[in-house]
Amino acid sequence: MVRARRIWVTAAVLLAVAGGSPGLAQAKQQADRGLSTAEAGEGLPPGWHIDGARSAPQLVWRSASRVPMGDARVEFRAAGRSLGVPAPGKDGHSFRLGLDGVRADELKRLEVWAGGRRLDAGAATAPQGRTAAARPPAPLPAGRVDPGKPGSYRTVTGEYTLKSVRLPGFSEPVEMKGVVVAPTGATGRRPLALFLHGRHYTCYTAHGEITGDWPCKTGSKPVPSDRGYLSDQRLLASQGYVTVSISANGINAQDDAAEDGGAQARSSLVRLHLARWADWAEHPGTAPAVVRSAPRADLSRVLLVGHSRGGEGVNRAALDSLYPPPAAQDGYHGPVRWHISGTVLIGPTVFGQNPVADVPSVSILPGCDGDVSDLQGEVYVDGTRGVSLGSALHSAVYVIGANHNFFNTEWTPGQAQAPAEDDFWDDSDHPDPVCKKGAPTRLTANQQHKAGSTYIAAAARLFVAGDDRVRELLDGSGRRAPSADPARVLTHAVGANRAGRFLPDDPAGEVSVSGARLCSAVDPDPAVACLGRNAKGGSPHFVTWGPDKEAGRHAVALRWTSPGSAARIGAARPVALGGAEALALRVVVPPNTTGTQLDVALTDTSGRTANLGRVRVDGLPGSDRTASYWAREVRVPLAAAGRAGLDLRHVKSLRLTPRSRSGQAWLMDAWGWRPGTPAVRAAKLPRVDIGRTTVDEGDSGVRTYRVPVQVSGQGSGQVRVYVVDPATGHAKNRLVTVRPGGHDIDVTVKVQGNTRYGDDVPHDIAVKAVKGAVVGSYAGGVTVRNDDPAPKITVTPVAGRVTEGQALKWRFSLSEAADADLGAAFAAVPVTGAELSSKDVEPDWLRDTADASPDPERPLSKVDGLLLWVDIPAGRLTTDVTLPTVTDRVAEPEESVRLQQIEGGPQSDELVMDGTVLDAS
Repeated sequence: MVRARRIWVTAAVLLAVAGGSPGLAQAKQQADRGLSTAEAGEGLPPGWHIDGARSAPQLVWRSASRVPMGDARVEFRAAGRSLGVPAPGKDGHSFRLGLDGVRADELKRLEVWAGGRRLDAGAATAPQGRTAAARPPAPLPAGRVDPGKPGSYRTVTGEYTLKSVRLPGFSEPVEMKGVVVAPTGATGRRPLALFLHGRHYTCYTAHGEITGDWPCKTGSKPVPSDRGYLSDQRLLASQGYVTVSISANGINAQDDAAEDGGAQARSSLVRLHLARWADWAEHPGTAPAVVRSAPRADLSRVLLVGHSRGGEGVNRAALDSLYPPPAAQDGYHGPVRWHISGTVLIGPTVFGQNPVADVPSVSILPGCDGDVSDLQGEVYVDGTRGVSLGSALHSAVYVIGANHNFFNTEWTPGQAQAPAEDDFWDDSDHPDPVCKKGAPTRLTANQQHKAGSTYIAAAARLFVAGDDRVRELLDGSGRRAPSADPARVLTHAVGANRAGRFLPDDPAGEVSVSGARLCSAVDPDPAVACLGRNAKGGSPHFVTWGPDKEAGRHAVALRWTSPGSAARIGAARPVALGGAEALALRVVVPPNTTGTQLDVALTDTSGRTANLGRVRVDGLPGSDRTASYWAREVRVPLAAAGRAGLDLRHVKSLRLTPRSRSGQAWLMDAWGWRPGTPAVRAAKLPRVDIGRTTVDEGDSGVRTYRVPVQVSGQGSGQVRVYVVDPATGHAKNRLVTVRPGGHDIDVTVKVQGNTRYGDDVPHDIAVKAVKGAVVGSYAGGVTVRNDDPAPKITVTPVAGRVTEGQALKWRFSLSEAADADLGAAFAAVPVTGAELSSKDVEPDWLRDTADASPDPERPLSKVDGLLLWVDIPAGRLTTDVTLPTVTDRVAEPEESVRLQQIEGGPQSDELVMDGTVLDAS
């Protein structure tokens, strides 16, 4: 029998805030939902089934085509609500999710999502008519320097392999292996660039088989993902950098069960390698041969480069290097003998949405990413605003026409040793106008490699070498690196010398908006959400995180049907723009639009207004399969404000006046801008880590448990805590001030013990930094484990032998009531003798149960998708199931049907419903 989601544990979830009231959320004991007696359940969509061949029933989705092992998390959803993250099958086609806690009537409108795109059948919609191929924008002017040009050094390449390491939470050891490319003839200590690949297949055979095993089985060998950045390494090495690309296959094979997707494990692996490099720099004679042949590494100048989940891993490594994680969850326990000067994140995941505000970063966003297709890496820019000092530059680099895989040559067809593929999910019947192969906007693999190498080198030159001339290639100044041609690369940024801000989600205080709408990045209400349901495509700025509704993430949405209607954005406190040369605005307009024009004006606290000028914003090439609602950075000089006598030290409001005939736009933020890259220092901040504990419910009494929370570091800061109601899946949130060693986040779970069978109940929380704090392990909670045996289920016929036109009827009974719905899935199996056919049952029942037609006539055991779901509501002892038959005019012998349980559930005895139908003539 399948346990369904019925929360009968009395659970009170309280968030007590120091100095505040102790009642953020409270989940009361659930009342009976009044479910009617269960009848035959609805059939599942094509590709879905319930599998009970294992110890517990599972919901299984099988894709007609192979789903690559990638970096985005695959998620099952029902009626728009997440059911959970399924485990992938070894065949590459199937995904399985345990049905513990899922009701039968919740399995409606099933969908499969990953990285912002839907994977299952029916997700793609045919475009209306023919869609013209998109055109790339005109090339930008060239920058003053081109970091993509090779340097003067020759290079040496080699590998090292050290003893494997054990990481917390992983049963198998993880390899310590690196590919080194270094300059020859370089004097002195040289900066170190460390590369970490993303989540990909781990093993392959000579026959083209690929798996996610670890260690690799006999006859297969590891996929050399760590060798996929050799061209990037050679470019940096020619410019004087020592580089190493490390292997993480052992993490990729085991991170599917990690709550953070493996981010902490990857951080541990990165820092274990850095510690070895620090040892070798001090004691060169102990180093592997290839390291001895390279210049000594300067660990005070380290650039971390991470691709996909590797991007999130190096972000966590930068965080952990500044703010140490709890020892129990960390795989590295030594001193920090290095300094992270910056990070490059290529198509990164950001499951925790916890960027490191005080470490400079470049996030490369591939416009045709088919894996992390929502381009959630934008959060590494947007999510740093207002969190800390704001002096670190955080740049988003949007590469039009780039996919996810081709930044790694070992993930690129024709170049990889193992099987590889283009990750963009094109449809041959309806090819994508932007990302189809051969489209003017789509890059070839070599073009993409070249662009990636160039912008990795740009980050190195700015963050590590300190060459401010390269900043204009990264900070939205509208310059290009010719070495990346013909790629069209666009950038915007926050931080560096930006000061004074109009920020719709400013933690210092909410802005006021008139003539436009303050919209929410993530909200189920389309009237509140920034991007409505009619949007063609997605936006990296509005990616979801976990809760179905988020607080503190906003933009200003403008919509106009005629020019001249002004939108005013008022700051909560005066904005200081003194010393700035221009006002930099990040503005989103719909993809494929051109010529959106906005007049920009400022008003100071005395009421004086200055018109600064007009900006023009063009949309990116986009389709319904791309995340192209992305902000363009535009700047307007502040000289006019000075001439008008505006007090730039006390600006009260920003006014945007559309001059186009009609249109839409979203203002992400506006900043005072001046050139330069300031020195960056990391603030001393508190760090928050959430843990998870599992407890038995017990047989009696009330026990109170607390969600494990650790606050370390220094100072105080604010985080937003989301507490998820286990019954509804909805979250409530509150802003909390945290201090090291404090108990400011106090989430308690009260559990009423009993002796009745029920669900395991997870009480989850999630935390996000808001101001003056960092977050490491962002999710956790208390899981209350059912410790009672399941009741025995029996089935008896109520009307097991009927005349056609009557209904067969069976009664399911429990030996005792349970605190969870108990359900079972049944399928028709062949019988001896004449079998009831598709024309012997009510057509409506057949359609609702199996989404099938009576024609052509066939035995019920041959009807595809025929699945009966029986549900006994919590607290009930019995339920009846009926199968309606019809009268026909055909003389027939007696016919039988056998419905057999297809999953094991909590009792081992297989249940069977037998019935016989007699001819009415």
